[in-house]
Amino acid sequence: MLSMRGVNKHFGALHVLADIDLDVSAGEVVVVIGPSGSGKSTLCRTINRLETIGSGSITLDGRELPSEGRELAALRADVGMVFQSFNLYAHKTVLENVMLGPVKVRRMPRARAQQRALKLLDRVGVAAQAHKYPVQLSGGQQQRVAIARALAMEPKVLLFDEPTSALDPEMVNEVLDVMTSLAREGMTMVVVTHEMGFARSAADRVVFMADGRIVEEALPHDFFSAPKSERARDFLSKILTH
Repeated sequence: MLSMRGVNKHFGALHVLADIDLDVSAGEVVVVIGPSGSGKSTLCRTINRLETIGSGSITLDGRELPSEGRELAALRADVGMVFQSFNLYAHKTVLENVMLGPVKVRRMPRARAQQRALKLLDRVGVAAQAHKYPVQLSGGQQQRVAIARALAMEPKVLLFDEPTSALDPEMVNEVLDVMTSLAREGMTMVVVTHEMGFARSAADRVVFMADGRIVEEALPHDFFSAPKSERARDFLSKILTH
């Protein structure tokens, strides 16, 4: 479904992605973990061209990612993204936020878009908030709306960039529960997160990054019980001791 080959990205002199090779199969959940500054979020953002790449190629469903224009807009419709900071439109209701993409981009009739949006809001547990504005919702509710908005476009791949890091601790699980149910339903997902419990339970594969490189890829059980690289062992010893 998704393939990255020899992807490199620089910010000035900083080499933030170095020769990245990564394949994600249809229905697979790949969780990307690693220390801050390792390039995880940049990797996620290159997949729908929010960040351009210096070299290499990224293909989605056999088609190389275009760099601009209408083709890029069409591709972005196939790659849903859930951000750290929700990015909902403050002046639109929850329902309007979820309807907007299908109506404007997919040219879906408004009545059908509304019906679908209400179903998705129910699926993520916030149907009762449909006519409220984002500011009236908790952070956890806003992030679940953001997930519904991404799903409304019927994406082939769903990207999550640190989706729980801006949330209060008691709201984290309500978002992770939605993500876990999506994983079980077979959604193709690339998830950048610090939530090791989610990585253990929901991932098909864990990708560990450090210094802009993929250092290690493994099944969750293998990675957490016996990481192969010294860098991964050091990372896990620091985060799993508390």
